[in-house]
Amino acid sequence: MRDLRVSVTDRCNFRCLYCLPETEEAANFYRTRFDAIKNPIPIKSTAIHREWKPKSELLTYEEITRVVRVAAGLGINKVRVTGGEPLLRQGIETLVGALTRIPGISDVAMTTNGALFQSKAVALRQAGLHRVSFSMDSLDRENFRKMTGRDGLDQVLSGLRLARELGFSPVKVNAVIIRGINDHEIPALAAFARTESLSLRFIEFMPLDSSRSWQKDLVVKGREILQMLHRDFDLAAIDSSANPSETARRWTFGEGGGEIGIIAPVSEPFCGHCNRLRLTADGKLRTCLFSHDEHDLKPFLRGGGTDQDLAETLADRVRHKEKGHRIGHADFKQPARSMSCIGG
Repeated sequence: MRDLRVSVTDRCNFRCLYCLPETEEAANFYRTRFDAIKNPIPIKSTAIHREWKPKSELLTYEEITRVVRVAAGLGINKVRVTGGEPLLRQGIETLVGALTRIPGISDVAMTTNGALFQSKAVALRQAGLHRVSFSMDSLDRENFRKMTGRDGLDQVLSGLRLARELGFSPVKVNAVIIRGINDHEIPALAAFARTESLSLRFIEFMPLDSSRSWQKDLVVKGREILQMLHRDFDLAAIDSSANPSETARRWTFGEGGGEIGIIAPVSEPFCGHCNRLRLTADGKLRTCLFSHDEHDLKPFLRGGGTDQDLAETLADRVRHKEKGHRIGHADFKQPARSMSCIGG
């Protein structure tokens, strides 16, 4: 285990189709899909009753820093700050600065939807944030609004430009592809990455949405994405053999800058070489996005537990890490919490 994903909040200011599909437009999209298949599953009401974790249940920055420091002593060297939307957490640059000073941590990154990035970018850079990834699933303003529930494309594009100006490298863009809504934009997104010299990741649609509306036929498989890209671009594969835990298969363009990657956890699972652990905003340790078991670290952090207690707990959880997520198997069950609550 080398990579720790740290969620700092379960709250988000977007309502994305693949995570918190709680807009009427999202419900209409899924209803249309349900009506088109046999034995449709009734969609749940869009008025989802949500109880965000109270502030008292969220780990403090000091508690997060302590967990990361102990984890670094066991071999963790990369940390990614996530959410929800991490920039909703007040003073997030304070945590970033603390994480970058931990011995053994060589890389601190963040994933954001970009809506608030411009107001925090300079402070994050000064705090030592190395890399930033933006979620951007569409280049069409109306389609962006349909996918995210917000009219925020201009803010994301401005954030991308500012990130490059400030020297974040590489600047990554994550695009979750859903059949029937943004799969037609795959070539345009790739062309944008080439023109803007960005690292773009196409990600398969995973069953992590709060409405549990995920359907397998909405997944655009990685190999299908690649076939579409080969029709328009001269791609050269990047050798990732030196980093077997890499989740994305990656390619450069024959000419121009940037690169594209495909992350295909549904159709081509990479569980066997996964090197990630996840810490939720409320202090639960997860060994997989799709874990059904979580281990609460707050009793150690707030009940007088020692660093050795924490280290032994982390090691024990790793020894019991799942062999795989079992998407596609008959016995697969979606985890109780959505991506926003788990940490992306």
